[in-house]
Amino acid sequence: MTRFNSSGRLQAFVFILLLALAPASAQQKQEREFRIRKAQFPESAREVMEPYLEGVRRLRYYKEIDSARSSFEMKFKHRRLHYSIEFTPEGELEDAEVRIRSVDIPNETLEAIQAHLKGTYGRYRVRKIQQQYPRASFESDSQTLKNAFQNLLLPEIRYELVIQTRQDSGLAHYELLYDSEGRLLRIRESLPPNYNHVLY
Repeated sequence: MTRFNSSGRLQAFVFILLLALAPASAQQKQEREFRIRKAQFPESAREVMEPYLEGVRRLRYYKEIDSARSSFEMKFKHRRLHYSIEFTPEGELEDAEVRIRSVDIPNETLEAIQAHLKGTYGRYRVRKIQQQYPRASFESDSQTLKNAFQNLLLPEIRYELVIQTRQDSGLAHYELLYDSEGRLLRIRESLPPNYNHVLY
């Protein structure tokens, strides 16, 4: 029979502990978003969006960085709705988001989201809700953008919430992503927005 010495047992314990903590830590990614000039935004992404920008207001460009990746966002107001269109650094469309209110979410989905938030955080404040149209869920860039601009309720959409909650260390901000039925897909810790960031 093989015997483990104390060093071997310790190594095995640390390995098991790391495996157990890996999924939770992978969900916690801090991010920072800051405003950039139009010329710093990927040119191919600007070309994709050009046909859709007629008549938009408050058009702004941002770069978002977290511990794992970076992306670019174009934000604007169109027909009284606030949009955020995200691209990779190579200019490929990632998703289109439209700002909504809780009353715009189907009742069963909203109830599932609220049950998760209450069970996880107790007291919290919702700072922002966006309805997300992932590019990977649709046939083309144009179809993704068309669905977003029509604000369609589809099985492929997701809901992104930014919440504020109080912890022992003070206020904390989290970005949570749910599917169209209210199932949690991702949690990401967010840093407070800087002064150049317009929250919409």
